[in-house]
Amino acid sequence: MSFSAVNGLDAGHEDDKDVAETAAEESTDSTQCHVKEEDEVEEGCDPATTIPNGSFSTELYISGDEPTIKRKKGPAPKMLGNEVCSVCGDKASGFHYNVLSCEGCKGFFRRSVIKSAQYTCKSNGKCEMDMYMRRKCQECRLRKCREAGMREHCVLSEEQIRSKKQKKREDDLAQAVLVAEDSPMTTDKARLTAEQEEMIQQLVAAQQQCNKRSFSDQPKVTPWPQNNDPHNRETRQQRFAHFTELAIISVQEIVDFAKQIPGFLDLSREDQIALLKASTIEIMLLETARRYNHETECITFLKDFTYSKDDFARAGLQFGFINPIFEFSKGMRKLQLDDAEYALLIAINIFSADRPNVQDHGLVERLQQPYVEALHSYLRIKRPKDHLMFPRMLMKLVSLRTLSSVHSEQVFALRLQDKKLPPLLSEIWDVHE
Repeated sequence: MSFSAVNGLDAGHEDDKDVAETAAEESTDSTQCHVKEEDEVEEGCDPATTIPNGSFSTELYISGDEPTIKRKKGPAPKMLGNEVCSVCGDKASGFHYNVLSCEGCKGFFRRSVIKSAQYTCKSNGKCEMDMYMRRKCQECRLRKCREAGMREHCVLSEEQIRSKKQKKREDDLAQAVLVAEDSPMTTDKARLTAEQEEMIQQLVAAQQQCNKRSFSDQPKVTPWPQNNDPHNRETRQQRFAHFTELAIISVQEIVDFAKQIPGFLDLSREDQIALLKASTIEIMLLETARRYNHETECITFLKDFTYSKDDFARAGLQFGFINPIFEFSKGMRKLQLDDAEYALLIAINIFSADRPNVQDHGLVERLQQPYVEALHSYLRIKRPKDHLMFPRMLMKLVSLRTLSSVHSEQVFALRLQDKKLPPLLSEIWDVHE
């Protein structure tokens, strides 16, 4: 099965950027985990005030606990348009991290804090900072940022930005769903149509059939090594091979299941591939959550293979990816979903028209709608008193988008470790050797 390209990986930014590069960084999408300044304020920093500035708006940040700068909370001073950056003298765009500064110095300070960067000055820290020297001496530029009053605690980490952005998405989705819940159409007595009942039965049966097929592949998986020596190269390679082979079995199971979902084969081959490439990792994470045991805090694959967080780490995965997987699994476990709810959620996930490279968006949306309506009706019958279950489940799909982004970072990290993925996984996850 061949797959077309979906998402590229951002290899990172250079330490020093000019204003144009910084503006580009500010507009990057969620898969690169950068958000506008409004998402970079944490507790202890006052809320931002938007100041119009040409074709874009700049966020203003004032913190009230600086002894040398005393301002009352409230609207920021009105900018006249001729203010200059307190660091380099360039045109200021607003108050960033407590200091009137330009876009370039704002981005430089943020990157330096996130990376815990250490710079060295060739002139023993005596450079006079201006628009020219800001590109020549990073140590003096960072020192000037701090002397001007920029505050490191106002800069959020990538994980905090990701969490903040995810929460905003979830809040927006919850609000939209609650509005729908209050519409007159939802006040009628809940019931499943004959078509919905048949569709749900078909989905559950297809999943069970695919699971049984996967169980038959269990003997083919490379055995998990008993040697616990973390420095043994052969042992590390065996663990990595073990996990990648489990992933291949899971991918094959997902593809088989998708082909049995009513409507999937009505799509063009290109759209089938686009949807599978984008949704596979998210469905794998849903299936992982389904197999989570909250008592042992372990995840079981193929009935007999059970793994803890440490086992995932021994296989070469990073805790920056492992911890979100287990947190998501815990959250899903609390919902106590049955087979029908999982099957419907997976079908809804697959038919997401906003995936990259999808051509017939209208058809994908029309195919998704019956599954959304069936899940809504099913929940109103099974959980008549829990009106928030439907938005909770849909919000899990939002969480999966964030986890998918974290997974992309993990795949990139594996490449840096010279861990080669099998061809099928490389194609699905766009790993080009």
